[in-house]
Amino acid sequence: MAAERTLTILKPDCVKKNLIGEVTRRIQEAGFKIVAMKMVRLTSDTAGGFYAVHRERPFFGELVEFMSSGPCVPMVLEKENAVADFRTLIGATNPAEADEGTIRADFADSVGENIVHGSDSVENGKIESAYFFSESEVVANKA
Repeated sequence: MAAERTLTILKPDCVKKNLIGEVTRRIQEAGFKIVAMKMVRLTSDTAGGFYAVHRERPFFGELVEFMSSGPCVPMVLEKENAVADFRTLIGATNPAEADEGTIRADFADSVGENIVHGSDSVENGKIESAYFFSESEVVANKA
């Protein structure tokens, strides 16, 4: 099976809680290769563009406000079965429903402030990765 890529974003609550290192450690220990990473401060327009698929949902305004409230860390991750494995690692969107030992169960406070974004499909992983990184910023990681 060929390696897949997925996008994660360590959200503003993750950065504020000083969990970048811990969450990144867990990602790497789960066998993911980080092939692109940077810290950014999303504007309302940038966050709204990224989450445009949710524009008609009642939580859209709160989501955009939260995602533009502080710095976040988008990363492109690579691994066989990356999308499904990453969604398992982070747990359910609602931390109260997330399996014990997942990132969200251990660190998230609510559905809205849930520490980390993870792509929900291989295709969305490609689209979302391109939102934050040009192909020249993604480093082939052979290690």
